Amino acid sequence: MNADFSFKTAVCTEYEELLTACHNALEGWRKRRDEIARLHLQGKKAGDELLRLQADYAEAHVQLESHEENCQTCRFVCKIAGRDFTAITDAVLDKKRYA
Repeated sequence: MNADFSFKTAVCTEYEELLTACHNALEGWRKRRDEIARLHLQGKKAGDELLRLQADYAEAHVQLESHEENCQTCRFVCKIAGRDFTAITDAVLDKKRYA
């Protein structure tokens, strides 16, 4: 993880757990979506699976954003670092995706 963002997870373990869960849900959805496309799978079962994985990611992301908005520790750390706390999650997930 980039040093610019690692300070935040070192301070709040709940944030780190939620970020990991969000990242894992996103990667699981992407990998399965790519596999379904590669194998040319079609039908209700494949569609339902992708919708479930997408919903799992959306739920994990909502929990992470909610935590960022409500955790005084995370808000404080972002404030003293001069960062917009609402943008941190997206930046970290993008870094992990392209790493």
